[in-house]
Amino acid sequence: MESKKIITKFLKWRYKHISNEHFIYILSAIIGFLAGLGAVTLKNLTHFIQSLLEGKFIKEIHQAFYFIFPIIGLFLVLILVKYVIKKKVGHGIPSTLYAISKLKAIMPPHQMWASILTAPLTVGFGGSVGLEGPTVATGAALGSNFSRLLHLNQTKRTLLVGAAAAGAMSSIFKAPIAAIVFAVEIFSLELTMTSMVPLLLASVTAVLTSYFFLGDDVLLHFRIDDKFKLNDVLFFIMLGITSATTSIYFSKMYFGIDDFFKKFSNPFKRLIIGGTLLGVIVFFIPPLFGEGYETINNVLKGNISAITNQNFFHLSSDDIWVAILFLVGLVTFKVVAMSFTFGAGGIGGVFAPTLFTGSISGYVFAKIINESAVSGHHLSEINFAMVGMAGLMAGVLQAPLTAIFLIAEITGGYELFVPLMIVSSISYLVTKKYIPYNIYAAELARKGELMTHNKDKNAMMMIDVDTIIEHNFITITPEIKLGRMLKKAVAKSSRNLYPVVNKDMEFLGVVMLDDIRDVMFNKRMYKKIHVRDIMHRTPDIIYYGEDDMPSIMKKFTGSSAWNLPVIKDGKYFGFISKSKLLTAYRRRLIETSN
Repeated sequence: MESKKIITKFLKWRYKHISNEHFIYILSAIIGFLAGLGAVTLKNLTHFIQSLLEGKFIKEIHQAFYFIFPIIGLFLVLILVKYVIKKKVGHGIPSTLYAISKLKAIMPPHQMWASILTAPLTVGFGGSVGLEGPTVATGAALGSNFSRLLHLNQTKRTLLVGAAAAGAMSSIFKAPIAAIVFAVEIFSLELTMTSMVPLLLASVTAVLTSYFFLGDDVLLHFRIDDKFKLNDVLFFIMLGITSATTSIYFSKMYFGIDDFFKKFSNPFKRLIIGGTLLGVIVFFIPPLFGEGYETINNVLKGNISAITNQNFFHLSSDDIWVAILFLVGLVTFKVVAMSFTFGAGGIGGVFAPTLFTGSISGYVFAKIINESAVSGHHLSEINFAMVGMAGLMAGVLQAPLTAIFLIAEITGGYELFVPLMIVSSISYLVTKKYIPYNIYAAELARKGELMTHNKDKNAMMMIDVDTIIEHNFITITPEIKLGRMLKKAVAKSSRNLYPVVNKDMEFLGVVMLDDIRDVMFNKRMYKKIHVRDIMHRTPDIIYYGEDDMPSIMKKFTGSSAWNLPVIKDGKYFGFISKSKLLTAYRRRLIETSN
């Protein structure tokens, strides 16, 4: 109670002294700081766990522990979720998208700290996923709950959730511009001056927080030694197609394994199956252990022997084609290892695996061209590795602008801007044809619950169907006579239509007031006409839980009806009127536009 009084006093003071616009700016900076702090905490906890596992004693027999570490980590996550958190911990960005699309940007309070506990255990013990998704979810949950605490409306709450996401990405990669583009692309935020400044403030504050706690340390170490050449364009086009092919494989493999694990309702069974399979893969191919940024950085330095020497089969890195085959295996099995991690109940993200597969596929592409001596042409393998990461981001995440600006910021310039644009656009366009939605949004898109840049669709999706269903209709049965209908229904109802149902409340049809207007005052017909003689079908029917709002609107448009019945679990449930639907739509459209 005391805290509520303090907040109330603060809000009263704020209304008097700070404008809404400046208040959002201040909150954006605070949210950026909190998101940056969350990113630093997640990273440090993960590195702390990894340093413990690589201690002096364990390091001597480390290879043997590659199998058991992931299983231990996933088991700890399961126990933590089941007995401590006791609530579902979403997979980072998808859970944030769901909150924006269906929960009015309201995220449960436990999401502010749940990922901080579970993601480091997953990744630190060798789960083959990334920390970016959980970091974004942590920041977004902080933004959402901070907004609720200060009684902000849905529009401002959504903006601060996006600002927190931008702050989290900015802190991770030290790329503030790419972070803003990421928030706009992934969360479908409107890029206006109203949204631009809060996103910018959050992004800058977060990156400064990261510099303060982590110094100049960056995730990806890269230096441009070879400039872009015009005669490399054809090969970058080919890399774009290669990236698209890899992206399609990445997405389909992930969806396939995800569907497989959905068959198991018991979380312990999923843990045993997924954890064992993951342990086997990591044991034989150690570079798949954890996020994989060490491998990415070795690729960007051209230090392939440091990667290829880490394998159970003791393959020689002296034979370049054996090394290439091993790298192709890394790309192939990274997706599988990532999917097993998620299937076993691990908490993480797909961003790091995307960069992992992208860097290696780009490097392998250039290496094959160079070793094949195609027309004596020599490609910069490091540049192609860097651009390959953008290609996979554009394909898997379907965020081509984020891919372009992130790599441009990491490389510290725009030397690779043209090849980045070529590869990202081709990868995005080709992948989009076969995979309509990215990994983050696929589940929501299948249910018709995904927020997009389409304002009309967003406004329609934000309508809660329960708020527009009307129940004040008096039902009648088909066997009653006209006289009884007039006495029991027409005389007591303010509506001009009467749903006809059987004894089991199954909808049979409807009687309109216009249907009986000619005979309702003719008493001789009261006992001659039954309801079944005058009832008729409705132009269409709405099925509760099956029809989404766009489908409902389409049914009204196609039938030209003003009222349509709603059926729930096979029973009559109520009616939706076109006027009430359009009023709710107009209200939501104003909200989304604002």
